[in-house]
Amino acid sequence: MLFANLAVALAKIGLGYYSGTVSIISDGFHSLTDTASNVVGLVGISIARRPPDANHPYGHRKYETMASVGILVFLILVLVEVLRAALDRLLNGGSPRVFPEGIVLMTVTLIVNLVVVSYELRRGRQLRSEVLLADAKHTRSDVFTSLAVLGALFGVWAGYPLFDPVAALLVAGFIGHACWSIAQEASRILSDEMMMDEREVREVIQSVAGVLGCEKIRTRGSTDYVFLDLHLWLDRNTPLFSAHETSHVVKDKLMANFPQLMDVVIHIEPPPPPSP
Repeated sequence: MLFANLAVALAKIGLGYYSGTVSIISDGFHSLTDTASNVVGLVGISIARRPPDANHPYGHRKYETMASVGILVFLILVLVEVLRAALDRLLNGGSPRVFPEGIVLMTVTLIVNLVVVSYELRRGRQLRSEVLLADAKHTRSDVFTSLAVLGALFGVWAGYPLFDPVAALLVAGFIGHACWSIAQEASRILSDEMMMDEREVREVIQSVAGVLGCEKIRTRGSTDYVFLDLHLWLDRNTPLFSAHETSHVVKDKLMANFPQLMDVVIHIEPPPPPSP
C-alpha cells in the first residue's frame, strides 16, 4: 500500500504541475499524505503490538492512537496548502491545460485508490486496527477528491476554468471532514471516554448468583481494547474465599460476553446501608 500511494501521489503532482491544474496538485499533495500516513502507521502498529511491560502495564495500544494523531497533523498541513492554492487561483485567475492523457491518468489513480481503500478497510476490521481504519478513511476521502477533480477536468475542457479552483476547494472540504473524523476518534481514546454501555455491563454482572449489585463501573481504552473496573456488592457475611471465587465468575462472564475487554479489575465490598 505504501508504494501504491506514493506512485499515485507522484503521478498526480507531476500531472498537476505539468498542466497547471491546481485541483490536481491539491489532490496530489492529499495523496502524498497517504504515503506519510503509511509510514506513521507502520511505526505505530509495530509499537502498539508490543506486550505489556514493567513501564507500560496497560500495554502500548495508545501509541497507535498517537500514530492516528500523526496522520491528522499531515492532513491539516495539506488542508492549509490546498486552501492557499485554491484561493490564489480564484483571486488571480488562470486556465490550466487539460488533455485526454491527463484524464486517463487520473482515472487510473482513482482505480488504484479504490483497491487500496478496500484492502485497508478489510484488514483494519480483521485486525481491529485504529491506524488502518484511520488511513482507510483518509484514502477514501482521496477517492472522492479524485472524482471531484475528474469532474473539474471535464469542466475545464468544456471551457469553464473556474471549475479547477472550485474543485480544489471541494478537495479541502473532503480533507477537513477526514480531519474531523480522525480527531473525534482519537480524542475519545486519549480523554478516556466511557467505551461501553454501563447498563449492558450491569446486566451481565447481576446475572451471576450471589451478586447483590455493583457500582462505579468505569471503562476506558479503544473500541476493541477496553479496560474495565467496578465495585461488586456481595453479602457482608460471605467468606473471603467464596467472595474471591464469585468475583472470578463475574470477570469470566464479562470477558466472555464482551470480547473487546482486555482486563477487568473488581473491588469486592458489601452493599451500602439503606437510605433512612
